[in-house]
Amino acid sequence: MIKNEKMKNYNFLVDMRSDSYFPSFLVDKCENVLIELCLNIEKEKPQNLKHLYKLTHYATDKINSLEDEFFENGSEIETAARETFAMDFGEIAKAYSFEEANIEDLISTRTW
Repeated sequence: MIKNEKMKNYNFLVDMRSDSYFPSFLVDKCENVLIELCLNIEKEKPQNLKHLYKLTHYATDKINSLEDEFFENGSEIETAARETFAMDFGEIAKAYSFEEANIEDLISTRTW
């Protein structure tokens, strides 16, 4: 269970969830990755951006691994999805007091 009040009540991937182009079960998988990222941040308590980026890169890589599944289901991680992921990664960083985190650095391992 997420402890951070902002993230506990945060609606992840809103734009993807409201677009039928993205299969809901895959959006759920992506949301689970973001929830896991929050839990990992709470568990590891990163003290600097380098450590935070290590955690966000791990989450980004997990989302990367879902690309084929999106394709197999007539979808893809494209512009709308990229923007939604970037926004949520940024909100997660801010919620855990990393306001100075660069969104491109948070998701720099992305293949989408």
